[in-house]
Amino acid sequence: MEPAHRNPATTVDVSGGCDDHGMVMCEYFSAADDDVAVRVLDQPDGPDPATFDVVPLRGIDPVVVLARLEAILTGCSYDEATRRPRSGQLLSSPESESAFIMSVSDTLQEALASATPAALAEAAGPWSGTEELEASGYTSEDAGQALAQLAGLAGRAGSDGRRMYCRWAL
Repeated sequence: MEPAHRNPATTVDVSGGCDDHGMVMCEYFSAADDDVAVRVLDQPDGPDPATFDVVPLRGIDPVVVLARLEAILTGCSYDEATRRPRSGQLLSSPESESAFIMSVSDTLQEALASATPAALAEAAGPWSGTEELEASGYTSEDAGQALAQLAGLAGRAGSDGRRMYCRWAL
C-alpha cells in the first residue's frame, strides 16, 4: 500500500468555467510503480487522496493535452512528445468500460518538477491556446492553475522516487 502523500495546496477547480457535461475526468496521481498505479482501478472512486497524492483535472487528457504541454515546456515537437516512452501509455486493460490508467512521460514529469513559477506562467498562455483546451473553455489563468498543481505533483513524486499516472474516467 502507498504511504499517504497529500497535496499540501488546496485543489482548485480548473474546469475552465465551461459546462463540464461530457468532459472526461482525469485524476493525476503518483505511485511507486505501474502495478500499484493499475490497482487504483480496484477503487471505484479512483485514487484515494488519503493514500495517494491526487490532482483531479477535468478535460486534461494524458494523451493529446499532455503531449502538447510537453512540447511547450521542453521545446520539442508534438510528434516527438507523443513518441516518448510512457507518453500516454495505456497500462490497464483496453477492455475496461469506465476507467483507464495511463502513464505520464518521465520527460514531462521532470520538466514540470524543474519548471520555475515564471516558466509555468509563460507556458500557460500557449497551452490554453491549444485546440483542445481552447475548445474546453480553458483560460490562461485556468491553465496556469492546472500547471501549478501538476508541477507540485511532479515535484513531490520525483522527490519520493515515484512516477506520475492518470486515471482517465469516462
